[in-house]
Amino acid sequence: MDEPKCHFCQKLQTLDGLPAPEVVWCFPHSVAFLGTWQYYQGYCVLVARQHATELSRLEASLRREFLDEMCLLARAIEAAYKPHKLNYELLGNQVPHLHWHLFPRYADDPDRLKPVWLVLDRCEQDTALRTRLETGRQDRATTAVVLRHHLTILGAPTA
Repeated sequence: MDEPKCHFCQKLQTLDGLPAPEVVWCFPHSVAFLGTWQYYQGYCVLVARQHATELSRLEASLRREFLDEMCLLARAIEAAYKPHKLNYELLGNQVPHLHWHLFPRYADDPDRLKPVWLVLDRCEQDTALRTRLETGRQDRATTAVVLRHHLTILGAPTA
């Protein structure tokens, strides 16, 4: 069930109107969006199609499918960009709608041993840092195409 004031419910209703690089993949139970912070090359946000505030509130089979889709997206990020480590975060404090942040972490990241959010919080006051963290090694369109290619190879289902 959609929640009228929910940011992600609104975004899911307007998928056709979003720029092509923003939507990486439309899974049956979730949608993968290319994240803002492409310093972490391949960073994606996977949003559940069904509005729920907690993973435990999804029916068991739907929860398994959602988690399987998250793992497929993770495998595509790993295959495409070969990160040193992939960080998964399911928070919801700011937007209470199930969504995973998949942050690839690289060996050359000077903050690789710290949580991403500590660095991202500094972006509110530091526009140069914000610009650096929004900029990837590839442009957004290329990153989305590369991830779609790997999801296709993995046989990822589509909605």
